[in-house]
Amino acid sequence: MNRSNLTLIRPLILVFVFMTALAVAGRAWLLSQGIDPAVLLIGNIVIFAATLISLLVLLKGERTTNPQSFVRSMYGSFLIRFFLILIAAFIYIMTAKKDVNKPALVICGGLYILYAGLEISALLRSLKRKKNA
Repeated sequence: MNRSNLTLIRPLILVFVFMTALAVAGRAWLLSQGIDPAVLLIGNIVIFAATLISLLVLLKGERTTNPQSFVRSMYGSFLIRFFLILIAAFIYIMTAKKDVNKPALVICGGLYILYAGLEISALLRSLKRKKNA
């Protein structure tokens, strides 16, 4: 990974570190609010990993000169992120059964939206740097 890609993913890393620190250091506060910190922590890790993989696929597709390749990488990155998160949510819901922590899932949904926005922002910054985009 080159230096320019690291600057693109810096906001993703900052949000990841902040949410991880919140889940670890704010455990007592989260529990008092009815939010399971373990679900929040694991959800954050899964969403971050899926978004990072998705962004790397997009950046690889962006480097090609073939426009069809870029479109395929866009669809592929969406499918990777969507199915990884879908599988993780399905596993959690099936194992927790009636003890599903809905507030933590809502926060994870917000994290998904936040990470998706950061991914789009990083891609747009990368395309802005490209000469013929």
